Amino acid sequence: MPDLTIENLELEIHGIPVLRGVSVEVRPGRVTGLVGESGSGKSMTSLAAMRLLPRGSVTRGRIDFGGRDLLGLGEPEMCRVRGREIGMVFQEPMTALNPLRTIGDQVAEGFRLHLGLGRDEARERARLVLERVGMPASRVPPTRYPHELSGGQRQRVVIGMAVALSPGLVIADEPTTALDVTTQAQVLRLLRDLVAQDGAGLLLISHDLAVIGAMADEIAVMRRGEIVEQGPAASFFRSMRHPYSRALLAASSHAPAREPSPAGAETVLDVDGAVRDYTLPRTRLFAPAPRLRAVDGVSFAVRRGESVGLVGESGCGKSTLARAILGLEPVQGGAIRLMGESIAGLAAEARRRFRRRVQIVFQDPFGSFDPRHTAGRIVGEPLHLLRGELAAGEREARVAAALEEVGLSAADAARYPHEFSGGQRQRLAIARALITRPDLIVLDEPVSALDVSIRAQVLDLLAGLQARMGLTYLFISHDLGVVRAITDRVLVMQKGRVVEEGPTQDVLDRPSHPYTKELVASALHLAETLADRAASQAAD
Repeated sequence: MPDLTIENLELEIHGIPVLRGVSVEVRPGRVTGLVGESGSGKSMTSLAAMRLLPRGSVTRGRIDFGGRDLLGLGEPEMCRVRGREIGMVFQEPMTALNPLRTIGDQVAEGFRLHLGLGRDEARERARLVLERVGMPASRVPPTRYPHELSGGQRQRVVIGMAVALSPGLVIADEPTTALDVTTQAQVLRLLRDLVAQDGAGLLLISHDLAVIGAMADEIAVMRRGEIVEQGPAASFFRSMRHPYSRALLAASSHAPAREPSPAGAETVLDVDGAVRDYTLPRTRLFAPAPRLRAVDGVSFAVRRGESVGLVGESGCGKSTLARAILGLEPVQGGAIRLMGESIAGLAAEARRRFRRRVQIVFQDPFGSFDPRHTAGRIVGEPLHLLRGELAAGEREARVAAALEEVGLSAADAARYPHEFSGGQRQRLAIARALITRPDLIVLDEPVSALDVSIRAQVLDLLAGLQARMGLTYLFISHDLGVVRAITDRVLVMQKGRVVEEGPTQDVLDRPSHPYTKELVASALHLAETLADRAASQAAD
């Protein structure tokens, strides 16, 4: 198997420097971890190796693979290298897969293009590849389409496409960012096993130091287009010297200072035996339509000033329950009450009052903003729920106050979403949720897509706002570390039911339900990873 050696790589896009003197090596059978925040140049380094850079790109330096400089190859030669000699696992599988083709045909495509196999033989090879990545035909037929799979299954398909032809190098760009903890553990285990079995090199790109610490043999840290520090993983965390590396390490385990929730406070949200069913397509023409129970008799309460976490794997019912609490979907059984008032069947005026009292912060703020609107208009949008209650000119004052409460300035109201960083956009989303002074804020994975340092800042912001304003949070997340840092109590959901609940520290430190134990065991913790490495070195 050949090495990948990147030497003094320089990249400019339309004259703007992106990469500066990047040098990194990936050896066969070894994992090199490339870590850094968004915009550091990690993905551009991988795209340069694959020669998939955008138009206007100018590269200098050398990318040696198997004795060839990839930067000097023509496009026909690179087409023979991609997939056959170098496989790539992209961050978002839904954008990497063709929604119009079955997963079997997409995996088989490499066999047909590179090996010239016929349709039937290529499909049989694809079936074996899918079985190898944990998707046997008996459970997940190759005739399925990407939209019929879960996020973890789609990622397995992308990994299967990357390793189908046993390439000498696999590049995995943030392969687990959007996955829940158990699926993340499965995908990382799969990548590790494939590297061990095939002897290929793996370039693993991530902003999560816990993932890098658990997987990598060599670690390189990128910042602003440069490698600022690199070395063997066995000693890297003990001997890191660069301030940026140390800042990443500190942010990875950051927990905001929080006061315990007030005892005996009034109940803001009361969910009593909530049931939510969906009708599925008929399997036969005259057969009754099957039904899926997404939320199955869930009951809990949230008191004023409290932060309650809701955790579980994708598909467990968290988001369905959140939509029901927000009044976006009806429940077929049980009741949901806000401040003692049922939210079912509200008249128009009562529903308007309800909307102002419950707000949400979405996972992807950029996707929830209209890019044509200014930040001031976006943040002030919920104020239509207060019509008739605001004096002339008070709208602008409310918007300015909300922006300043989340660490932005009143002048930012004139800017557009694309002019803000990811962390700033999440601050805008929080400001929009605050502006009506709601009784309850639902936070749906609000930090899962953020870098570790930005995540630490947003968690500090949420904790500070709660302390100053007495806010009440329902915090939905698959990241147990974040839930531990920001919540007082936690509910664990599995297949539509709450299987365990209690004080956050008690549930996560001493889980009693088998599913909770599995979640806790699957979660990667940097401190535990470093302790395991130290123990293995001492044993050696």
